[in-house]
Amino acid sequence: MVPMSRRAFTLAALSTPAGAALGGRRVPRTGAEMRGVWLSTVLNRDWPSRPGLPAAAQRAELIAHLDKAVRDRLNTVILQVRPCADALWPSPYEPWSAYLTGTQGRDPGWDPLGTAVREAHARGLALHAWFNPYRVAVHADPGRLTASHPARKHPGWVVPYGGRLYYNPGLPEVRAFIQRAMLDAVARYPVDAVHFDDYFYPYPVAGQTFDDEDAYDRHGGAFTSRAAWRRDNVDRLVRETAAGIARVRPGTRFGISPFGVWRNASTDSRGSETRAAVQSYDDLHADSRGWVAKGWIDYVVPQLYWHIGFGAADYAELVAWWARVAQGGRTRLYLGEALYKAGAAGQPSAWQDPVELSRHLTLAARYPQVRGHVFFAAKEVAADPIGAMARVVFDHYRQPARPPR
Repeated sequence: MVPMSRRAFTLAALSTPAGAALGGRRVPRTGAEMRGVWLSTVLNRDWPSRPGLPAAAQRAELIAHLDKAVRDRLNTVILQVRPCADALWPSPYEPWSAYLTGTQGRDPGWDPLGTAVREAHARGLALHAWFNPYRVAVHADPGRLTASHPARKHPGWVVPYGGRLYYNPGLPEVRAFIQRAMLDAVARYPVDAVHFDDYFYPYPVAGQTFDDEDAYDRHGGAFTSRAAWRRDNVDRLVRETAAGIARVRPGTRFGISPFGVWRNASTDSRGSETRAAVQSYDDLHADSRGWVAKGWIDYVVPQLYWHIGFGAADYAELVAWWARVAQGGRTRLYLGEALYKAGAAGQPSAWQDPVELSRHLTLAARYPQVRGHVFFAAKEVAADPIGAMARVVFDHYRQPARPPR
């Protein structure tokens, strides 16, 4: 079969918006299925396109992303609202994000999170508020933080590592503070979910040590190793955040998007048949398998950012592994998809094929445990350089679907 051109796919896939007629008949809705997109704000990756835009321009760009999600028959937007110990809403705990105005702490003149919730719901989209718990800055200079920043008021909370600043997960006072800061947004706005990504303890940096020696001496006495203590710190954050959400706004879901490999089978017989250089359990101290097995979270979106047949981490192997993990549990399984790799320079040949992502959805459909997909990220949904997203829409999203509740 001769492949359709990118333009042909785009026109075929996108010409019929949700609820419109297709071929002279109304398109029926399917059941609930996650069709999500991450909307990243850190370093202005997806939105706003640059710091310092007027409020009206920022709002217009945000609305454009929501409208594009509707046209692609997506149903969930996961908006990053706390990228770096800051806020995209008027928080009493943390400063306004510099990614809005260019100056941390400066009021942008509007309420991005409140607007996003209202406008998403008006379009039938679910809005998940995405928080990064521990990252303070993507630089290592505390002096660049606004003078009122909690990290400057409490310098003992902060660990520099890998050219960045992080809150120390081993301090109970840090855990309590970041929960108050995040739950403020849940109390203010009817967000459909709270979302964490894969950043817990930072990814390893060769030749550097995350200096939490003092915290371990004070709080780690009950543990056989520092690694076990670190995992317990993250576990506590997950459990306490889930309880806090249920207390502040019952019915709001809690989901996490961990690194796609929990452990390699060569490390742990319960792990996946992969040879990943990073293992979530060991390197990020994030026991993602355990959270699902114990039912601590409402949904999990492992970031399966590899192609089918990739030697070190085969997408097909990881879908099957995560389906087994989710089997019979209360935690819903969605899959994180690397749309950003489609057509990108330097990526393997599989990612130059606009059909690769569509194949992912076809393969995942064999597993009833898989309840949908989330695409990284909004900039690529909008640009779609080789038509990979249009192909997904044409092949799999011909009909609208309700967001999961």
